[in-house]
Amino acid sequence: MEEKEAVRKDLLRKLYKKRMFNNKHTSFDNLPKGFPGHLGREVKKAAEELIREGILLTKPTSYGLEVSLNSQKLKEIEEIIGGG
Repeated sequence: MEEKEAVRKDLLRKLYKKRMFNNKHTSFDNLPKGFPGHLGREVKKAAEELIREGILLTKPTSYGLEVSLNSQKLKEIEEIIGGG
């Protein structure tokens, strides 16, 4: 359970540092980059959970799914990143 929370926190921190809000997207398939190889599946599961919670926004494209942070959930994102 702790690993799941750590992955979630690190994923949000990564997107937050790159300012991936609303109109700036990244590919869903690129989310595991920068994480250890054995955590790839966990990163995608965490991202799917964040999408269901509305923290990550999706944008379907012809070449795959793009995601960005929801700027309306900025306080919640900062709480997760900062306090856990």
